[in-house]
Amino acid sequence: MINLRSPWRRHRWGIRLVLWGFGGLAGLTVVGFSQLASLSLDVFFSIYQHYWWSPFLLAPLVGMVTVFLTQRYFPGSQGSGIPQVIAATQLARQNQPVTRLVSLRILIGKIFLGCFALIGGFSAGREGPSVQVASSIMAIAHRFLPHARALRKTDLILAGGAAGIAAAFNTPLAGVVFAVEELGRRLETRTSGVLISTIILSGLVSIALLGDYQYFGRLSMHEQESFSIIPSLVVCAVICGLLGALFNFLLLWPQKSPHLSIWSWRKAHPVLFAGICGLVIATLGVLVHGASFGSGYGITKSIIEGHQSVNWAVPITRFLATVFTYFSGMPGGIFAPALSVGAALGYNLSHFLGGFSSAVPIMTLCMAGFLAAVTQAPITSAIIVMEMVDGHGLLISLMAVSLMAKAVSSRFGGELYQQLGHYFYQNTLASLPQSQPVSDTPVKEEATPSSK
Repeated sequence: MINLRSPWRRHRWGIRLVLWGFGGLAGLTVVGFSQLASLSLDVFFSIYQHYWWSPFLLAPLVGMVTVFLTQRYFPGSQGSGIPQVIAATQLARQNQPVTRLVSLRILIGKIFLGCFALIGGFSAGREGPSVQVASSIMAIAHRFLPHARALRKTDLILAGGAAGIAAAFNTPLAGVVFAVEELGRRLETRTSGVLISTIILSGLVSIALLGDYQYFGRLSMHEQESFSIIPSLVVCAVICGLLGALFNFLLLWPQKSPHLSIWSWRKAHPVLFAGICGLVIATLGVLVHGASFGSGYGITKSIIEGHQSVNWAVPITRFLATVFTYFSGMPGGIFAPALSVGAALGYNLSHFLGGFSSAVPIMTLCMAGFLAAVTQAPITSAIIVMEMVDGHGLLISLMAVSLMAKAVSSRFGGELYQQLGHYFYQNTLASLPQSQPVSDTPVKEEATPSSK
């Protein structure tokens, strides 16, 4: 029997208004973040076009300043942002404070330092950071609920992360899938309806402001999926899976081997280490005429639309630039750079693989395959790529290559975001005072029709 006096029933519309209002605010903030990131990239490339040597000054200087400010004023904002959200949900389940990972301070640092890093040409994306930004907004929303126990903070952080993906990629469906597959692994029946509507609302705000566009343009192909493309699928999946496993190994290397001299030196001299990473990234970018600078959004869109070709070295330099950007310790995501690696890799593989009359489908498959190998979230990867390029005609192939690439990558190691999230969780928990905060566990109640 439904309890009409339950907190959820009494305050359901107040809760919905708070969630939808903050969900819209999250979408608006992510859109602003994307515009500021684009402006930062424009600044870098406008300087680089006039002075080819400028990255050797910009990258080390910007890297050192960014890491100094991150370490001094915004600890917890470094890296992708998705591991921090995973760690925050784990802390929230144990009724531990999460402000060191999702808060207004983190939001400010993630946006402005993440964009500042792009002025140095670092290979960083805004999509992972958008997850942490939106989660921070939804964590703040918990304070404004009419009844704090009607929804758990864990659920709001989860919804915020998915809303960030939905708004960043302009793909609401991918945001919902991402919430289930990568962040939370589950959505409770009692709260799923209102939380999913919050995620969709955030994506709709992005569509309303930026238009219903495809993130990397519109895929143009006339071939139908058939058995003839299976050999190409297998090759793409194996190569992307192996490279994704190597990528994950490198990103987890500092956490798994912290006592190595290089990582001990980085811990003692983080700002100087960031400057050295900047020099490496400048060298890699100049070698390939700028193809490995920035998030990779521009070059990936140009490749897919057929406006640009890349040589064999671009996937390697983009791969290494993203790794060194992560090593530097500055805020920045790996979603867009990973997709850029996949696109450049697919362009080169298309010269040797058959099954399609153009290179674009192979590039699209490698984008999904490499992203799935890195994140080990194959369904999310396939749907994100499908929605980004309007590639519904390749849906089965995208799913197949993502599942196979994930299977190959998982043979060599666990999930990147989950393992990084565990490190953030352990470090944050160890730094907290030994006191038990007041529980914010929701009141047990039966599901109501209006909450579904």
